[in-house]
This record gives sequence, C-alpha cells and structure tokens, in this order.
Amino acid sequence: MIEIKRLFDFPYFQLENAPQEKSLVTKYNGKWEALSSQQYIDQANAVSRGLLRLGIQPNDKIAVISTSNRTEWNVLDIGILQLGAQNVPIYPTVSEEDYEYVINHSESIYCFVSDKEILDKLTKVRGNTQLKGIYTFDEIPGAENWKEIHKMGEDKSNQEEVEARKKAVKEDDLATLIYTSGTTGRPKGVMLSHKNIVSDVLLSSDRVPFEFGTYTALSFLPVCHIFERMILYLYQYYSVSIHFAESIDKISDNLKEVKPHVISAVPRLLEKVYDKIIAKGSTVGGIKQKLFFWSVELGLEYEPYGKNGWWYETKLSIARKLVFSKWKEGLGGRIELIVSGSAALQPRLARVFAAAGIPVMEGYGLTETSPVIAVNDQRNGGFKIGTVGRVLKDVEVKIAEDGEILCKGPNVMQGYYKEPEKTKEAINEDGYFHTGDIGELDSDGFLKITDRKKEMFKTSGGKYVAPQLIENQMKQSRFIAEMMVVGEGEKMPAALIQPDFEFVREWAKRKHVELGPTNEDLINNDRVRARIQEEVDFYNQKFGSWEKIKKFELTPDVWSIEGEHLTPTMKLKRRNIIKLYQKLYDGIYER
Repeated sequence: MIEIKRLFDFPYFQLENAPQEKSLVTKYNGKWEALSSQQYIDQANAVSRGLLRLGIQPNDKIAVISTSNRTEWNVLDIGILQLGAQNVPIYPTVSEEDYEYVINHSESIYCFVSDKEILDKLTKVRGNTQLKGIYTFDEIPGAENWKEIHKMGEDKSNQEEVEARKKAVKEDDLATLIYTSGTTGRPKGVMLSHKNIVSDVLLSSDRVPFEFGTYTALSFLPVCHIFERMILYLYQYYSVSIHFAESIDKISDNLKEVKPHVISAVPRLLEKVYDKIIAKGSTVGGIKQKLFFWSVELGLEYEPYGKNGWWYETKLSIARKLVFSKWKEGLGGRIELIVSGSAALQPRLARVFAAAGIPVMEGYGLTETSPVIAVNDQRNGGFKIGTVGRVLKDVEVKIAEDGEILCKGPNVMQGYYKEPEKTKEAINEDGYFHTGDIGELDSDGFLKITDRKKEMFKTSGGKYVAPQLIENQMKQSRFIAEMMVVGEGEKMPAALIQPDFEFVREWAKRKHVELGPTNEDLINNDRVRARIQEEVDFYNQKFGSWEKIKKFELTPDVWSIEGEHLTPTMKLKRRNIIKLYQKLYDGIYER
C-alpha cells in the first residue's frame, strides 16, 4: 500500500486502493467528460515530462489562474509537484496589479490560465514580469495551449528523470505558495509544505463518513483557496468521483445532473439557498404554505441526537417526508453532507439543514493551517450546533489570555514567503500560530469562534464590540443581505447595510409600497427604512446596551468581489467598505 507523504501520492493511492472510472469529470461543449484514475496519472506524467523539456527545475514557481474548477487544474497540479516545483494559484477575480505583484513576488516563470478574459488581463501586465510563457486551458486563437506541454511529454524517454525527481521530493519540501486575499495591504505568500497539507487531509479524513470509491462530489468553490483544494485531495484519497461545476450560475442545473452525495460551500451560499427556498415557499399559498412554514419552524428548533424527544422526532419525520424531501431533490436528491468553511455559519442554518436531512458540518481553519483546525462530525456525538467541532487529532489548540486561538501542529505553515519578520509575528517561539480569531473551548472539547481579534473594536466609551456576532444575528433577517458594524473610537456602534433588493421589492409589492426603479429609490423610501429599522430593533434585543446598533445607513450597491466590498472568499473588506461609503459613515456620526 502506498504511503501518502507528498501531495502527488494521492492519485497513485487512489489507483491502487479504489480505482475510479470517473476520477475527474468536467463539462466541455455541453457534455461531461471523465478521466479515470489511470488516465489522470498518465496525463500528469505527460505534463511532468513536458515541463522537464521546458527546463523546469526543482523549486521553480508556476502560477495558475482559473475562473472555474476543472480537470486540467488538477492534472497540472500533480504534473508540477512531481518535479519538486511549486504551484502558485492566483484568484481570478483580483486586479491586474495583484496578478503582477503575485507573479513577481513568487518569481513565477510560467503561467497557466483558463480563458480569454484572464489571458487579456494578464497580457496587460506581462511585460512587467519575468514570465517566459503563458499557456491556456481553453483553445484561444494566437495563444499557446497547454496541450503543447502534453505533446512535448508524449515521448516517454525522460520518464526516468520524472521518477528520480519524484523520489527526491521530501514531505517537508515546499509544495505551494498561496497568497492570502488579505483585507488590508499586499497579500502575503503562505508557504505550505507537502506535509502541511497531507497531514491536514489525513487528519480530516477521520471526520467524514465516506466509504472508499462509492461517493460523487460536485466541486465549485475556488480551488485557488486552500479549503477547496484540500477537500479535492481528500476526495482523491477516498476515491470520490469529482465533478466540476460549470460556474456559480449553473450550480442548480449541475446539482440535478450530477446528483452529488457531498459538496463544500461557504455560509453566504447556504444563506442564498435558504432565502430562495423560503421565497418559493412563501408563494405556494393555502394549506401547502402552512405546512411549509410549520416544517421550517420545526427545523429551526432542531437539536442533534434526538435531544428534543420522541414527539419532536415524530413531527420531524412527517416534515421530512412532506416538505424537506423536496429541498433534497433541489440539491440532486442524494446529498448526504455539506462541508462549510471560510466564515461563521449561522446556527439557524445548521439547524434547519440538519432537520431537512442535509447536515452541514462546519469547520474552522486558515490558509496558514492548511486549513482545517477543527470540524464537526455527525458520528460519535461530534456535532454541536454553534461550534466548529472538536480540534483534529495531533493538532493542539490553546486559548491565550486575551482569548485568541493559538494553534500548533503538522498543518501549520512554514512561514510567509520572503517575510521573516511577519512569520515571527505570526508563529511564537513555542511554535504556536496566532490565528487572530477569538474563541473558547467548551467542557466537551468543542471549539467556538466568537470574533476576529483585529475586527473587535472599542467605542469611545471604552466598551468592546464584536462585530461578527452582531452581523451574523442581523443577517438572519430576510431584509438584510450584507451588513457591516462600524464605530471604532466612536460614541456608539452603527451599521452600513446592503438590503436584499430582490426580497424588499417582493415585500413592497405585497404591501402596496410604491418604489422607483433604482436601488437609490429603494434605500431612500421611508417605509423601507422603517421596516428595516424594525428588523434592527428586533435583533438588538439580544445584545447589551453598548452593543446595540443605534443608527444605520443603507447602501445602493450589491456588495461584491468586483466592487471591492468582499474578498475572494466573501469576507468583508472592512476598510474598503468604509472608504466606499465615507459620506454615509460621516453622516451617521454627524461629521
């Protein structure tokens, strides 16, 4: 049996342990096309041979920028890593300046891109980089295609050299540089070794109820982020058949086509799915609508392991049969597990999806920890709503005096590339990584995240405010799509709110509120503002007087990655948002 020490050992382990006919599956021109485990390895070896002929040396950096997840990304990844070179993924949505910065800082000498849009962006800054070549996955007239690397690798006469390079790669060698999408300043290059990620995959594998070779997954979160990338290696370990979604817009269709058993998601996506389900349930009318909302109310009271008693479980089985089964159908009909990460999951979503028989297992980690530190697991009492589960075996977590979560283990990064001072700040002398998150461990060993240390602030009255807690509560409102709590050094907390424009317009129609056609008209409507004030007042009841949102302003834009409101992982770019809405902010505090 192959012992997995390096990332490229995963496909070989799959081939030996539970070979798949459909290991990696992507849709091309409307048709799903699969690579078997053997074809995956054969193509990765061809890529390695081709890259050798391009002159790739150990520790060379190769950048990869892809709009969507696809077979080519994974084949290229293994092809690069087998040579002792490093894969440097870059978020497709960042600016041309960021492309230039990451390529130069990492000293990448080649770049592989998915499509024309990215090629055009990269071409604008190529002259400022040391790139020797750009290859595309899509066929683009005038561009060098990645199939040329395959062609160069058809001649197997240098396969022995590939084998020698593979053998020379040790588990502590650098595997990848992942540039964090940092909410402030330039991104930092996180150095992750083979051991960092392999250990995290193998330790996380104990927390998923998979059987080798029997599951199908749909992958759509960006693979340039360590969360989805680690999960793809985990799927390969369990011989899960991985299908890559065409795009975020086509997820709904792809779910019905692929019928996955497992997907990974971020909370924002689950919020959108839930809101769509509720919006649909609101329109059916009559007894069906009553039954729908009875089931939802029941779901919102859900506690795992039958804690609510036999009568609740009896009602729940009726709700599952009559209502929740349709939710499952919308996700393809076979869904057994959703893994959630990257931001805090609202407990109500964990409850209602688990009640519907679609358990969402929330985990926690950072790019610097490869990423998983802790994750829930339905088995053996390992699932507790409102927590991120128990800490992985062999990973140590301790809570510092100021409440910060410190982590030590084989999954903790080697450091920040070319930034020894920042590395020293992040990892203390005892090897503990400072996560920057505030949290607590309960008596059963479950980890709970309460806020980001950097995001907590003091009002001018000296009281601490934890914005994430307030935001997650208030975003449960159907009227509020995005929200940012402000007030550092000010006399009171306030908020900038992006209304859920679609829902507010539906509500206005039902209530005969006349709204103009633009978002500006909507946010300036007195009845809309009064209705959102009711929502804020309702959720304010849960907080101490110093935490309550005293004032808010509505913003006219949909907050997005492109609009510079959100990072590529859908976290708030707090400084940017204040800058974008400086006038509204100044208005709140009467400047």
